[in-house]
Amino acid sequence: MTTAHVTPTGSGAIPYLTIPSRGGQAAVEFYRAAFGAEELMRTLAEDGERVMHSRLLINGGLIFLSDEFPEYGNEADITPKGVTLHLQVDDADEWWSRAIIAGCVPVMPLADQFWGDRYGRMTDPFGHIWSIGSPSRKS
Repeated sequence: MTTAHVTPTGSGAIPYLTIPSRGGQAAVEFYRAAFGAEELMRTLAEDGERVMHSRLLINGGLIFLSDEFPEYGNEADITPKGVTLHLQVDDADEWWSRAIIAGCVPVMPLADQFWGDRYGRMTDPFGHIWSIGSPSRKS
């Protein structure tokens, strides 16, 4: 999907994920299944396989991603370095279940937390950590 028109670039800080092992196209499909992502655009590299750039809209926010391009100094390090992508949603249980069914692995189980949110953390198949939260249903 390469679009001829300009798609929104957003403002502020936008996470840009580097996907290892030529997994960019699979990552887009995974994020659709796990987080309801809408792909706004995709540009493939000259090899016709690797994703040079993709813009995803997830829960109202933009995320960019590409395959790794070691020939340009862009290599994925699948060991997380303290960055978590957080989704504040209306129903954490629904979002959590969809992501787990799609293939995320829990790191911190979804539970009611002392600060008032229902919150949990997971890792996706590409090594990125996500958290999901919504107001707790407890009164």
